Order: sequence, then structure tokens, then C-alpha cells
Amino acid sequence: QVQLVESGGGLVQAGGSLKLSCAASGGTFSAYGMAWFRQVSGKEREFVAAISSTSSGGSTYYVDFVKGRFTISRDNAENTVALQMNSLKPEDTAVYYCAAERTGRPSLYHYAYDYWGQGTQVTVSS
Repeated sequence: QVQLVESGGGLVQAGGSLKLSCAASGGTFSAYGMAWFRQVSGKEREFVAAISSTSSGGSTYYVDFVKGRFTISRDNAENTVALQMNSLKPEDTAVYYCAAERTGRPSLYHYAYDYWGQGTQVTVSS
């Protein structure tokens, strides 16, 4: 059983930066596709960024509205995946979730993921 624990959320002013981290335990982290999703209350969970497993090339994927601002990365030695968020906007306010899937090739769709963290709140003030 894989457990995912996010950290790094908080309150930041518009234009600021935050770095989210997700620590994984159990399973073979390097084989998993990893992703970040976010959710605003009353709305569907939406894809933010993903990174494939090392054996699948470690490719990264981003939703259009974060391209150039957010960077996803993984450290297989530490079993962590990070999301560096720069130039934050009030519309980035959400609960951010870390997710893992076992094929190594991440999906844009939340239902493709096998494991989820508990989420971390990011609030961007204007």
C-alpha cells in the first residue's frame, strides 16, 4: 500500500511562490507515474501537472494555465515529488493533491490514479 503525504501549502500573495512536496512510502516509487491535481470546493478535481516514471523517460506534462509558472520534479532517491509554483494567481487557490498510478505513464484523468494524498491548501491573496 502506497501512502502519500503532501506538505508546503499555505497563504501567499499574488505573484509569490510556493513549493509543494509529496512524500511517498510503500511500493516502488520510481515505477509510478506521479501527478498533482487541485480542487476548489464545489468543483471537480482538475489536473495540474504530471511526471512519468524514470523508465518511461521522466516526461513532464502540464495543463495550459500553469505552463511556464509551475514545475514538477521527482527525486527517486528520496521518494518525493515536488511542485514549484511561481507567479501565483488568486485563481490558483485550491486544495492540491498528490497522486500516484502504477503504470508509470500518468494520465490527465483523476480516475486513473491508484493512490492519493490528503491534500494541502494553497491560498493566493490578491
